Amino acid sequence: MNKQLNLAVAGAVLALSATAANAGIMIPAGDWTLDVGGVVNTYYTSTRTSGNTTFGSAPLGINNDTGTRTTSNITTGLLPNYLSVSGKTRQNDLDVGFTISINPGVSTKNAGKQSAQQENRQAFVTFGDKSWGSIKLGKDLGIFASDAILNDMTLLGVGSAAGGLAGNTTTLGRIGTGFIYADWKSQVAYSSPNFNGFSFTGGVTQAWNAESGGVGISSTSTGRGGASPAFEGKVSYEFAGDVGGKVWVSGITQKVDKLNTIDPITLLPGQRNDRAEAYDIGATVNLAGFGLTGYYYDGRGIGQTLQLFDGFDLAGKRRDSNGGYVQGTYTVPGVGTKLGVSWGESMIDGNRGETLRELKDEMWTIGAYHPLTKHLNLVAEYSDVKHKLNTTAGNTDGKSKTVALGAILFF
Repeated sequence: MNKQLNLAVAGAVLALSATAANAGIMIPAGDWTLDVGGVVNTYYTSTRTSGNTTFGSAPLGINNDTGTRTTSNITTGLLPNYLSVSGKTRQNDLDVGFTISINPGVSTKNAGKQSAQQENRQAFVTFGDKSWGSIKLGKDLGIFASDAILNDMTLLGVGSAAGGLAGNTTTLGRIGTGFIYADWKSQVAYSSPNFNGFSFTGGVTQAWNAESGGVGISSTSTGRGGASPAFEGKVSYEFAGDVGGKVWVSGITQKVDKLNTIDPITLLPGQRNDRAEAYDIGATVNLAGFGLTGYYYDGRGIGQTLQLFDGFDLAGKRRDSNGGYVQGTYTVPGVGTKLGVSWGESMIDGNRGETLRELKDEMWTIGAYHPLTKHLNLVAEYSDVKHKLNTTAGNTDGKSKTVALGAILFF
């Protein structure tokens, strides 16, 4: 059977899952084979926040959180609920396919009305052949940092519920505390065939606009993505046997035009152009029920949580950022329960002459993912996030502790 749930996410979801779920519902339809699949997940979360600063990296932090408070929600986790319809056929010596998905949330925060929580993350076509690879046209998960999120164990759970995202379409997982969000992008991409475990993907993706501020800075500086798209690429090697796993590197570069700037001496506004860029490296190894993942990224102008957000200061200069995470899991023999622990952090450095000196968000997560049935997993997680902000005015911090209990169903 086709192992897709939604092409980009499904493979990693099933690899992380405590059970080996099959694909969705296969439907022969003339020359086509349709695959209807998806995910439904819901969690009860209780999040306790404390500290003397805005908690969580911008723009997803809990604004003006002072003192201590506890918030509870019934919410989807890092994965949205989704319904995915894919199709494939062989025509004129080409493998042709498509995927379209819808992603509804489960929150009912407002009495008497439903919040707008509908996302459409995928709509793309593919064509190619196993002899020379395939081409993708449309909207799908970005290339840079995609393996970081697909190997994150909180993909099956909640992770951080900072930023008030619990109760919306998705939570943060480990985004902003170990890796930058790959995001869902319009793209034209080429993926190579598998050369004895080696493969690569390269593409042009929709350029994002740059935004600064939100890290203890009241003012903002913005820049347009410009006429040039972003360029992204990834090279990976997968191996199997008694010891299996994957090693990958990926990168991104994008020109940013017309950055709004403020001269630090004259305080006069202006504009300049620059470039955001980043790379990452990661590996995951599996042996006899044990799994180990390590990941690191480094960038300039790329930001911390969302791509290009907080990547430039008010003078239009690039900020340096880096981070990574380590993760260990163990699947209990016979029972099938997967136990995991992970730690990660993301940092962004201020430039000389600006208010920001350093921002750091880090998170510990422990989780248990139990296969109640072939397709249904029960999940229990605890995540502890620390937010540290160092500015010329002094140091402040915030903390968040989230307990999440729920279930995730694949079909």
